[in-house]
Amino acid sequence: MKKSLLYILFFLTAYISIAQTKVADNFFKDYAYYQATELYLEVLKKGDTTEHVLTRLGDCYYNNSNVKLASYWYKKAVVKYKDVNPEYLYKYVQTLRSLNQFEESKKWSTIFKERKKNDKRIEDDEFDIEKFEALESTDNVYVNFENLEINTKYSDFGSFEIDKVLYFASTRVEDTIIDQKKLYQWNKEPFLDIYQSDISINEGTKLVGSPIKIESNEINSDFHESSVAITKDGETMYFTRINLNNKNKAKYDKEGTSQIKLFRAKKVDNKWKKIEELPFNGEDFSTGSPTLSPDEKQLYFSSDREGSKGLTDIYKVKINNDGTFGNPINLGSKINTEGRENFPFIAKDSTFYFSSDGHINLGLYDIFESNILKRDTAEVYIKNLGAPYNSGFDDFGFFIDTETNTGYFSSNREGGKGGDDIYSFGKYECKQIIKGITKNKITNEPLAKVVVKLMDENGKVIQMETSDKDGAYEFKNVACNQNFVILGERVIYRPDQKDVTTNEESGDETFVELFLTPLIIDVEIVINPIFFDYNKSEIRPEAAYELENIVAVMREHPKMVIKIESHTDSRGRDAYNKKLSDRRAKSTRDYLFSRSIETNRVESAIGYGESQLVNHCNDANSKSCSEEEHQENRRSKFIITGGYVGE
Repeated sequence: MKKSLLYILFFLTAYISIAQTKVADNFFKDYAYYQATELYLEVLKKGDTTEHVLTRLGDCYYNNSNVKLASYWYKKAVVKYKDVNPEYLYKYVQTLRSLNQFEESKKWSTIFKERKKNDKRIEDDEFDIEKFEALESTDNVYVNFENLEINTKYSDFGSFEIDKVLYFASTRVEDTIIDQKKLYQWNKEPFLDIYQSDISINEGTKLVGSPIKIESNEINSDFHESSVAITKDGETMYFTRINLNNKNKAKYDKEGTSQIKLFRAKKVDNKWKKIEELPFNGEDFSTGSPTLSPDEKQLYFSSDREGSKGLTDIYKVKINNDGTFGNPINLGSKINTEGRENFPFIAKDSTFYFSSDGHINLGLYDIFESNILKRDTAEVYIKNLGAPYNSGFDDFGFFIDTETNTGYFSSNREGGKGGDDIYSFGKYECKQIIKGITKNKITNEPLAKVVVKLMDENGKVIQMETSDKDGAYEFKNVACNQNFVILGERVIYRPDQKDVTTNEESGDETFVELFLTPLIIDVEIVINPIFFDYNKSEIRPEAAYELENIVAVMREHPKMVIKIESHTDSRGRDAYNKKLSDRRAKSTRDYLFSRSIETNRVESAIGYGESQLVNHCNDANSKSCSEEEHQENRRSKFIITGGYVGE
């Protein structure tokens, strides 16, 4: 018998733990991290130390910017579970860096690299961590950037702007039905074509029109074209194309690779024609990503030809007055490494930009700047542009107009629309204000002492304010062109939240009203209906989620005493309904006790069955009533009998 009781207690504890975890998960989903933390900690006390609970605790603190406690719980998860999701290893490393525990950070960086060998977000552990952190920081970096509307779920990248026209490469599709035979087998996307869009600038922000295919019947083929450079007079274009044979079919080398080549086109009657292949291409190596020097006497490009230092190097070639070319020259070890250097671009002031995974970087391709082309340079520098241009993913295709300080770069970073996306940027400070009023939803009167949180799309708290006596709150220095969640919370009120998207206008204000519903109305604590499984009285996770509102109210008013009433509809036998409702009332009471509400604070928990119907749906009318009408009678009431004198 004793053993049976132990088994029952074991399974009952396990059931409660699972149910409570689900309740905590609901709070986590609703950004209620404090409540979720409390519930996860209670589950932990019951012996549940699963990876889910430990990592969720870490996330709760992480999203509330409590790095120390986030690090504490992540450490418990990564130490106990050797096969923990690698993303938690990465988060743990991030918290260690925030806590200046650099040696420990290097140790877990190595473990992360072993687990995710192809993930370049954390580079070799021999680098200077302080430099790495500096690259990630956006302190005193005033750059507003946005994912362009023209991006698709496919790949869009590489930007060149001239005469208010943007040229770029894209695998976008124009037909709803895609011919599977015309997909690039590498990534199962359509082949790249060159597109163009009209552009304008509004207070430093690029506004890009609807894309159309480049004005030419000869440039775009059934295979890849990309990476454009155009002369200042708009008459000559250099572009990249996959190697084609004389039948305009992809041509492959002996290893099955189709190399890329550089081509030149001339504008005739406002269309690109006279396509010619450049003489320094090859059949067994690639040549691509063209850009011109400011005087247009040199063409720069990337290639993996023989003599390259790394996987791909950047070269230059002289353009003679008669349009012929000299011999390609490698830019040398100042720029090129054993890794990949690609996507060169030269600004009007001769500043040289390129992408590399060989110089110190945040992972994969990063965008770099150099003065190597400027005359009278005492010392050549190579500078990583850092965030927000660079991330832990591929960042490339940089273009800047130094007269307007606006431009573009391409990236496959998280949060994009497709494989590669084009981002525009403007070097200026863009900040806005979000303000509003918190109100009582029932009376529509201003509500003070509401804690209002400004959160990003991932639920991370950015700012937090408390509304004043007039219900007013205000967030200053809010980033432009971002999505936010505004959440208002006050004990004994049901929270309210609103989704907000700031626009692109610096200094704009957004007004957001929040309406919090009081949980105490007259002498009753009012919550959403709590439901039970058919013919059962056990508290389901959804019901527990609602009952936490009762717990919160009673904790706020420690002398409050209530009584619980449970009612059913008229269907079923009277005696059975009374017994079932009584069990449910007492099950509800016991849940409150389990949450440390003293037993003397629940005066009674009684089920009344169908004896106190609130509408006409009695036995005689039962069959004619709708389910909604029956639901009005299936209710639980929490009536205040003492210890509360109002606010």
